Amino acid sequence: MLNYLARRFLMMIPLLIGITLISFVVIHLAPGEPTDMQTQLNPEVSTELRNRLRDQYGLDKPLVVQYGEWLGRFIRLDFGNSFSQDRRPVLDKIIERLPITISINLLSIIAILATAIPIGVYSATHRGSLFDRLTTILVFIGFAAPSFWLALLLMDFFGVRLGILPIAGLKSLDYDSLSSVGKVLDLGRHLLLPVFISTFGGLAGFSRYMRSNMLEVIRQDYILTARAKGLTEQSVIYRHALRNALLPVITILGLSVPGLIGGSVIFETIFAIPGMGKLFYDGVMMRDYPLIMGILVMGAILTLVGNLLADLCYAFADPRIRNR
Repeated sequence: MLNYLARRFLMMIPLLIGITLISFVVIHLAPGEPTDMQTQLNPEVSTELRNRLRDQYGLDKPLVVQYGEWLGRFIRLDFGNSFSQDRRPVLDKIIERLPITISINLLSIIAILATAIPIGVYSATHRGSLFDRLTTILVFIGFAAPSFWLALLLMDFFGVRLGILPIAGLKSLDYDSLSSVGKVLDLGRHLLLPVFISTFGGLAGFSRYMRSNMLEVIRQDYILTARAKGLTEQSVIYRHALRNALLPVITILGLSVPGLIGGSVIFETIFAIPGMGKLFYDGVMMRDYPLIMGILVMGAILTLVGNLLADLCYAFADPRIRNR
């Protein structure tokens, strides 16, 4: 098992380099440059000044040279400085925003698993019941409803009309004057809608995956054998069937990490949450190449780590993998 995980970890290194190469090329192939944001709106800017700015940002060098310089800095854990006016190190900006995005995504994953697994198991063991039909309808709604549209509806209803939930930011204006319990409640009120939006779409898919896997497992011969031995239905379902039904869900969970991180761009922008998603959106609008690359690399690392954790969960759920 340790050898398997060591091989997987070593495979992550060339994979990460390949991701950075593709991302770097795609970013520079996109129309527009950082200098355009500073020069296009000013008709008095001369060609000489444009060339000077390109030289200052290193954009006048061949693309291969630019990538080589960036990769050399990346190996030293240096993402360079942002092209924005503050010229802050990219790594400082990411470290400042990363905990917010990770916290929201972790809360979303916990909420998805805590809700989707019981729903999927109950729907599979009560196939055709009223509960199964209602959850199927809700799943179709979850798949069909765009997250940004649902977010705007909830903001209008709970924030504007009822006025019971905040619709922007992470903290209230009087946050510093609140007690410890009040601060926790204030953060909870601000995170409720973003976490719900992030959870809703994933809940629909995971509950269906869980239901489908559970229906397939409970038809297996060893389940019939367990029932024939006189085991209780709860023991058959939760001790024998559930672990095997979880294996495909674990795979999908590892692959869904990029979607959760990418989805944070949408709800963090809508709810004005100062996380990596909002930072990435601002970086794209400003053509801030170092910042975009830093966030993409950080997202790739989190995705690879998520897949590695999925392998560990596989080992926990399937003893055959632990014994390799």
